[in-house]
Amino acid sequence: MNLSNFSIDSSSMETLLHYGFQLVTAVITLAIGWWIIGMITRGIQRLMNIRSIDPTLQGFVTSVLGIALKIMLIISVASMVGIATTSFVAVLGAASLAVGMALQGSLGNFAGGVMILLFRPFKVGDNIVASGVEGAVQRIDIFHTILRTADNRIIYVPNGTLSNQVVTNTSHETRRRTAISVLVDYEDDIDKAREIMLQLAREEERVLKEPAPSVFVAALNDANVKLTLLVWSKTSDASNMSPVFSEAVVKALRAAGFRLGVNTRNSL
Repeated sequence: MNLSNFSIDSSSMETLLHYGFQLVTAVITLAIGWWIIGMITRGIQRLMNIRSIDPTLQGFVTSVLGIALKIMLIISVASMVGIATTSFVAVLGAASLAVGMALQGSLGNFAGGVMILLFRPFKVGDNIVASGVEGAVQRIDIFHTILRTADNRIIYVPNGTLSNQVVTNTSHETRRRTAISVLVDYEDDIDKAREIMLQLAREEERVLKEPAPSVFVAALNDANVKLTLLVWSKTSDASNMSPVFSEAVVKALRAAGFRLGVNTRNSL
């Protein structure tokens, strides 16, 4: 028997056992880690379901989180079997930075989309005014919110813009107030004009009884008096209140002999 050969074989066996143990440990760690990541992502998704988070955001968050955790797990397992991961991590970090710089605007829109879906300043179906446009929300995507205007145009508004500017949600509340203003002559009877305007409001079925309609002097101009009628209605009827009452008020006052000013307005 050659003792030197036996020595070499024993050394090789020790090395093989050492690396074999590392490999088995790494595989077990990978399997258990993969299972734990699945448990984490499913738990987060259940939590978001309980909180009624938008399904689009649920899928995106769980996917990104799962991918990030799996990359970290693979890097950890690779280091366990002796693979140098320092350079890989450095390259990955540099690539992430470069991609982040190139997609700065898109990332801002993504962050805005996440904020909108989490805090819900508006939802699909709401009518909003933002960035100089008004429309009904058709869809909230990760990067854009899609609006449909009253004249049936589709507008894509970046979520970064919506999350950093003032957004008016005109359909959030169940009731809306409408103001209709008219100019009458100083010589006309203001009390009579007020009663005519209030009578029109009482006869309109879409006007709510509470809060009650009211008429007040909004301004004293050089040549006329500005009277304003305030009426409350359901939000779904509010868009019709101004055109309906503007025409009705003008016709009723003219029929009663009032001398109306040339600048009839529909706002305070």
